[in-house]
Amino acid sequence: MSLVCLRDVTRTVTLPDGEDLHILRGVNLDVAEGEHVSIVGRSGTGKSTMLNIIGLLDTPTSGTYELDGVDTTRLGEGRRARMRGEDFGFVFQQFNIFSARTAAENVEVPLLYAPGPQLLRRRSIAVDMLERVGLGERADSYPGEMSGGEQQRIAIARALVRRPRVILADEPTGALDPDTGRVVMALLEEVARESNAALIVITHDMAVAARAQRAYELYDGTLHEVEDPSALAHRAEAGHSGDEAGAGQEGEQ
Repeated sequence: MSLVCLRDVTRTVTLPDGEDLHILRGVNLDVAEGEHVSIVGRSGTGKSTMLNIIGLLDTPTSGTYELDGVDTTRLGEGRRARMRGEDFGFVFQQFNIFSARTAAENVEVPLLYAPGPQLLRRRSIAVDMLERVGLGERADSYPGEMSGGEQQRIAIARALVRRPRVILADEPTGALDPDTGRVVMALLEEVARESNAALIVITHDMAVAARAQRAYELYDGTLHEVEDPSALAHRAEAGHSGDEAGAGQEGEQ
């Protein structure tokens, strides 16, 4: 049984001039526990829109989205918010961490909404997670005192501190140099394997996409599975990027 299951998911928005803009036109996707999936596509094809739907930050215009058999499109916002906090971890390109909080205080943030025991132990849980990502000695350092790679590790620790079932990474290496990006991806993959979490990565970087067990290209509002994900690495070596994915196909946002 799939942990994440999208069927015929569409997303349409109405522009100020009254015209409908069709971002997603019928997305189908299944992701199992412990599976690593990557999604590439040109800018403006709706990758982030799809990730927001999966992460319960947005709702589809039509179609169904089931999380572990629960039809999320039928849930109220309160239940969706609880599931979002308990079941998902988000990692973004720009880190989205608080500059005025220490590394440990940043990682503690999701635990402020956790049940009693986790709330009371949030400092020790946060430090343990920072140690897991190699930042145990920097727990009381501020982001401005740390490198980009270290800041992304804080973001990863924060995303994983509540042991989510689904990790959603939107361009997780986009602000990093290639070597640091490889280290960050290896860390994400390792922690996902240990917790048997599904890892879904949105990226323009073909080398990052090629690391996944399954890969898709998003264009014309639908997903198209890549027969051999490792072949994406050859595109990277040839100097191509995700903006060439689906070249010749006109995507919409």
